[in-house]
Amino acid sequence: MELEQQTAQLERIKVKLGQARRKDAEFAEFGASSHQYKLKKKLTAGKLADWEARYGIKLPEPFAGFLTEIGNGGAGPYYGIYTLGQATSYTELPALQGRAVLHPEMTAEEWNLLTEPLTGERDIPDEEYEKARNKALGGMLCIGTQGCDYEMYLVLEGKHRGRIVYTSEFYPDHPFFFVYEDNFLDWYERWLDEIILDYHNPWFGSRLPGDENTLIQLYRTTPDGKLQVKALEAMFKFKRIAPTTLEFLNNVAEQSPRDSKTAISLLCKTTFAAGRPYLLKLLQSDDAEGALHALTILNTHGKNQDRTEFIPLIRQRLEHVDDAETLRYAGYILKDCDAVSFSDFAPFLCHASLDMQTAAVYAVRDCRNKQENWEIIEQMFRSGGTEVVRSTISYWDVIPHEKLLPYYKAVWPEYKRNPNFREKFAACLRALHLPEDYFG
Repeated sequence: MELEQQTAQLERIKVKLGQARRKDAEFAEFGASSHQYKLKKKLTAGKLADWEARYGIKLPEPFAGFLTEIGNGGAGPYYGIYTLGQATSYTELPALQGRAVLHPEMTAEEWNLLTEPLTGERDIPDEEYEKARNKALGGMLCIGTQGCDYEMYLVLEGKHRGRIVYTSEFYPDHPFFFVYEDNFLDWYERWLDEIILDYHNPWFGSRLPGDENTLIQLYRTTPDGKLQVKALEAMFKFKRIAPTTLEFLNNVAEQSPRDSKTAISLLCKTTFAAGRPYLLKLLQSDDAEGALHALTILNTHGKNQDRTEFIPLIRQRLEHVDDAETLRYAGYILKDCDAVSFSDFAPFLCHASLDMQTAAVYAVRDCRNKQENWEIIEQMFRSGGTEVVRSTISYWDVIPHEKLLPYYKAVWPEYKRNPNFREKFAACLRALHLPEDYFG
């Protein structure tokens, strides 16, 4: 990056930090309540030179410029940017001074070979583990955290010097993710831009950059199918869309078998009324996978919408459901709409699949007529055994009916020392006018 361009960018960032702070005055952005858009005191050129001399490392110029001209850490994506001292302390010295081996095009096979000592089942000495870990993280500086086990690293050397890498656990087949920007300042300025533009971006940087028109043009012009998918998925950051984008998504939903479901999800997220006809069609189709997709969309993007017309269709689908995931989402929506009926889910309570049983048990947890259906429950207990009894105790409490008492008595020893569960059993006995020591 040319010095003049970097200077201009640093000045823009100073202005945009104030704009972002005003835009997100309530600190609603993920991690903003931690840094509150405040910066640490700038690092002096002398202190930076001392650090570089001590570790024998020349920091990438955009990051160095941020430290000396903006602030030595503070406001930034996720929980903010570490000070240089914090970053150093969170990075093992052998990794800090090592060679960068990660690259954006790393295949799953390359990754698995690199991280096999970290993910394999064999027990290895701590020294060998640390050596393998430092190799995988070599040539990078940990500049911030995303929470849990997710970290942000800056590549310090090699072909991809200056790039930002998002890391997590060393999962097989999942190489660490390089963000799309070529340097720290571009990545940082994009973060500010997307706050100012009011994008919805809890996983900032993980999707392609660009506004609506840019992403539409990319989708239409690239011959790369994977890039088309990424362009479409990047649109989930938009809270609202223009009429031209609405028309584009309708065309994709109708003409692209591969991307239709993603386009429908985007329509429902941004303009639910535009996506509603597609959901109705999917729920009435013979496409089980499509129906499940419609249910997940309804559960995710339809919570604040009138879903009354979907209830009869969901109940009809229950007659043919044969997977637990669909049953779960049907239960979520009917519960939210106060439309759950014990009779709708009764066939699944005695299902041969424990997952199906559990989904049905959870779905009818608030139905008040369970006691009237004791015969179904007894059949479920008889065929499902103690695991099913435990599931109902967790979600339903203990149903007061004399025919069910033997099943509760069988599992009573597991619960009698837990005050919360003991009270559930006691309430059952009180309802049946039985002595408190009935279960033993």
